[in-house]
Amino acid sequence: MDDEQPQTGMSASLSVVRAAVVLAVFVAAVALLVDVGTRPSVSSAPSSVPTTTPTTAGAGASSTTTTAGAAKTTTTAAHGHKKGAASTTSTTIAPSSVTVAVANATSTNGLAAHYTTVVGAGGWKMGTPIDAATTEATSAVYYASGYQEPAASIATTIGVKPTQVLPLTTATPVSGVTGVDVVVVIGADLASTSTTTTASS
Repeated sequence: MDDEQPQTGMSASLSVVRAAVVLAVFVAAVALLVDVGTRPSVSSAPSSVPTTTPTTAGAGASSTTTTAGAAKTTTTAAHGHKKGAASTTSTTIAPSSVTVAVANATSTNGLAAHYTTVVGAGGWKMGTPIDAATTEATSAVYYASGYQEPAASIATTIGVKPTQVLPLTTATPVSGVTGVDVVVVIGADLASTSTTTTASS
């Protein structure tokens, strides 16, 4: 009987070692499965899938730009515990989807055609140059609802002051612009800076 006790002790210690090995293998397998299960899936998606680029936009703030197809969305969020910190979102509209009409509000021939070419170089969808209903001393860019940002961009391109980027209303000195997103009215201030001699609107 004395000979059997060391075998029992050795058998018990082998069982503990086996249990420890099985437990270690089990824990490693679970960790591997969790790691594989939480990885992002990779697929061969088309190139028009939105891409997101985080950037730092100053102390305590971040900016994320998401580009999808023709439109781009920029979100800027302030971080921290400051009261009044706000988040702003702006959407850039593709120029090719914005309809623009240029109207000559001066007695100088060819200004609408000239500025249609200048503005059109930015990729905007240009309409036929037209004449305004009245003469204007100051040029302005009028925008339909939701098109203020493209109007501001066009105004910057041709040298119209930001204060002259206005909502498109019935008071706009141009008729027949239904369905147009942005109306550019060329006034006397731009007539003096233009070197065009074209004899059309």
